[in-house]
Order: sequence, then C-alpha cells, then structure tokens
Amino acid sequence: MTRITQAVVMLLLGGAVIKSTLTDTFLRYVKEGLRPFLLGAGLLLVTAAIMTIWYDLRAARGDRAPHDHTPHDHNPHDDTPHDDTPHDDAPHDDGHGHGRHELRVGWLLLAPVMALLLLSPPALGSFAAGQSGSIGPAEASDYPPLPAGDPVQVGLLDYAGRAVFDGGKSLAGRTVKLTGFITPGPDGAPMLARMTLACCAADGRPIKIGLTGAPIDAPPDAWVDIVGVYSSEVGTDPVNQAQLAYVDVKSWQEIEEPTQPYE
Repeated sequence: MTRITQAVVMLLLGGAVIKSTLTDTFLRYVKEGLRPFLLGAGLLLVTAAIMTIWYDLRAARGDRAPHDHTPHDHNPHDDTPHDDTPHDDAPHDDGHGHGRHELRVGWLLLAPVMALLLLSPPALGSFAAGQSGSIGPAEASDYPPLPAGDPVQVGLLDYAGRAVFDGGKSLAGRTVKLTGFITPGPDGAPMLARMTLACCAADGRPIKIGLTGAPIDAPPDAWVDIVGVYSSEVGTDPVNQAQLAYVDVKSWQEIEEPTQPYE
C-alpha cells in the first residue's frame, strides 16, 4: 500500500470522525463526554494526511525536475557496464502480481470508512437488552427529593434505585416521566429499558423497568414516554437475577428516538 493511499484513507477516516462528532452520530458509539477527544483525534488525522499528501506531491515534482545529463568521460579500457535506466521508487509488480494486489487491498480499507461516512447505525436496542442482565439499581444512603413539578423526568437507573432501595419513599405522591424503548420481558410482556454505557457501546448494559397499569401495545424497540407512579412490585431479571423495579403506568406515548439514546 503506497503512502498516498494510506494518506487518503487517513484523510477520509479523520473526516468521518469529525462528521460523526459534529452531527451527534458519535453518541451511538461512545459517551457524550468523549466528544472533544474524538474531535481532536479527527483533526489530527486530517492534518497528518494533508501533510503527507503535500510532502509526497512536492517530492514528486522534485523528481520530475530536469537532471544534469553531463556526459561522463568514457574509458575505452573500462568494460564495466553502466546502468542508465531511470529508477522508480514507486511500488512495482514483482512478476507475480503482488504489487497490484497490495494496491487493491489498500483501497479496500476505504469500505469501512465510507460506511462510517454514509451509514448511521442504530443504537443498541431490545435485542441487546434481552441478551444482557439488567443493571442492579445502585443503593444510596440518601435519596434527595425529586425536583418540583409533575410529572418529573427521572432516569431509569435513578427510578430503580429509589423504588427498590428507598422503598419508594422519595417517589410517594409524585408522578414521574420515564423515557426508554420497549423490550419484551421474560414472560413476553413489554418492559421499559434503556442502555447505559461505561465508556462505549461495546460495554453497554440495560436497565429494565417492569410495567403495570395501563397496557402498552408499542412494538419492541419503539421509544416511548411513560407517565406513571411508583409501584411496590419488584421482579427479578432471569438473566442475572438482578432486582427489577416496576412503575404503574397512567399514560404513554410513542416518540422519536432521542439524540442521546443511552443513559
């Protein structure tokens, strides 16, 4: 693979990283706090690629410059053959097609880069949630009061902790709004879920909430806003035996997938 090919691939990769960072597509891969690092990496790749291309083009112009062809004195008694064939430092075919093969393989590296530029992969959804055990709600020594106003937007992990470990005390008398996607539960009944990331999508795990009250007929992977109140029911995720909180659904509506799909 020639240096120009490497530079072009690096330029497109850097451009793809910058594009995904500026358009929020990167949120499907990593946490939002990594945005400045991704942007810096993309700019670094683009800068390095441009400098490499500029250097190679400059060197190529120098190679095409007129050379000194001053004839050399020929010693009639010197039978040493002189090689006047111009040398080419570019990759060449070794007679077995290896040179051309390396170039083709090099350009094939553009395929994943173009996919990143042109395609927007879906966020982790119900399939990933069904294969992984729910994150157990975090126990805290003190749960602060919820903000004023009803319904109050609450994260699924926060709600689960308040419902399971606080016994719903901080949720008493309050109406909450939970946002997530629908995933089938062990018995086929719909549950509300949202993936959480420690760093990137590769380590994503779900937080699942059981649903009682008003029936929900949205299909798997549909994003919904649920308005409800605390339910004392507690279940168990059969995948990892984690405790599952429940919410008593009063109303719900299907929504578009949020820009930040992970919690």
